[in-house]
Amino acid sequence: MKTPKKTLMGKYYSVCSSIVLLSMVLVGAIFMVLANDYLREDKTNLLQKNVTQAARLTMENYASHEYRYVSSDSLKPVYAVLGGAIEADIYLADNKGDILIMAHTTDSTVPEKVPETVLDSLARTGSYQGTVPMTGGGEELRYVVATPIVDGNGLLVGAVVATTSMANRALAGDMLQMFLIAAIVVLVISFIVIYFVTGNLVNPLRQMEAATRAFAKGDFSVRVPVEGEDEIGRLASAFNNMATELALTESARRSFTANISHELKTPMTTIGGFIDGILDGTIPPERQNHYLRIVSGEIQRLSRLVHNMLTLSQIEAGERTIQPTEVEVTGLVTSTLLGFEQRLEEKHIEVVGLDTDDRYWVLADADLLQQVVYNLVDNAVKFINEGGTLSFDFYTEGDNIMVAVRNTGTGVLPEEIPRLFDRFYKTDRSRSLDKNGVGLGLSICRSIMNAHEGEIFVRSRPGEYTEFVFGLRADPAHHKKGANRKAPPVDADFTTLPEAPAAGREEKRHE
Repeated sequence: MKTPKKTLMGKYYSVCSSIVLLSMVLVGAIFMVLANDYLREDKTNLLQKNVTQAARLTMENYASHEYRYVSSDSLKPVYAVLGGAIEADIYLADNKGDILIMAHTTDSTVPEKVPETVLDSLARTGSYQGTVPMTGGGEELRYVVATPIVDGNGLLVGAVVATTSMANRALAGDMLQMFLIAAIVVLVISFIVIYFVTGNLVNPLRQMEAATRAFAKGDFSVRVPVEGEDEIGRLASAFNNMATELALTESARRSFTANISHELKTPMTTIGGFIDGILDGTIPPERQNHYLRIVSGEIQRLSRLVHNMLTLSQIEAGERTIQPTEVEVTGLVTSTLLGFEQRLEEKHIEVVGLDTDDRYWVLADADLLQQVVYNLVDNAVKFINEGGTLSFDFYTEGDNIMVAVRNTGTGVLPEEIPRLFDRFYKTDRSRSLDKNGVGLGLSICRSIMNAHEGEIFVRSRPGEYTEFVFGLRADPAHHKKGANRKAPPVDADFTTLPEAPAAGREEKRHE
């Protein structure tokens, strides 16, 4: 049987609780150490104070007897009072450690002698303060403070010694009990606070988890509430932005699937219908060549659609690598335009702008750049008016070479411009003028320019013209700043793609 995995809240709660508990244990240990040090110092100070007073009285008594002896009956009660006041035993010993007067007020074992370490310290330093077991008083370590007794010549003749137990059980027990009660209260409060804080921190993640499950089912309408501007708030905001992008992507995917299905279905239906008509004799032999030409045209349409889709997918997936070379863009435009000669003559279109002597070189993938030019010219020829003008313009802007393709005609409405580069998008006006297009040409142009890190945008004046402009990095070997013609003046009244980099540029030109 598998052990259930801990939730994030459980892990976070356990970690925080463990840290608090460990902290309390550490604080308790430090507190008890400091408390014991304080009690030791306090006891030692009391012993020192009382033993000093006892030594002073002893010296007075000794001096009053001309340094020949001390009165035990006089000193013993004094020792008892001073020792009893601080729960200590006070003794008077000679310079060999033998105890002469004893005021034993505690329950400890009566010692036989004062340790030699105490007497040695008195002889060397004139005082002693430390912890030693009293000889004959058991193995218990005791706090010991000693002060020397000297004769009239200053010679060490004895010592007043005060001792007390190192055990502070009663006081230490009370202090430990108080600390434990306080620690339990603090721990309970801390655990409750940590629980709710952890819940508040984890709750947005739970909401994101629920939203993710909804996304997996195709519902992209769920959003996570954004509370605050901390890391969780920013994560929630980023999550919502991601959800919006996923919703747009899903919408685009569904639209793409529907469009591609429609674009594939229409020519296939036509092809299938005409071939069936030829096979079953519905179409007479004298009309079969006519319908076979229609079938051939539909097959070519399918081929163009598949080719365009492959180009788009390869570029956007990064599978089509850009191989930039030196490309003379004016010559490339001229050679591409030759393929439209018949269509230009049929619509009596005038071509202007290619009679320039200037030559403009760019660094680009020649095949992909030719596809951009082909798609833009093809788009212009479709929508140009009968007897209209197709014009080309080349100019420099900084380190970029700009190419403009303009056709006269009905133009594009302002509300339609932002969608011109979307896949399969065709304006209402273009649906009547472009029967065979599928709305991929401009999308391919944008993808190719993005792959070149170039730019492409459109501007139009409804009823007059539409102009597409793309820009690429100039070839440094042929490009000299200021050598080629600058950007031409632009009409003040035009509509341009809102996201296009040209917006700021056009304002600059009108200054």
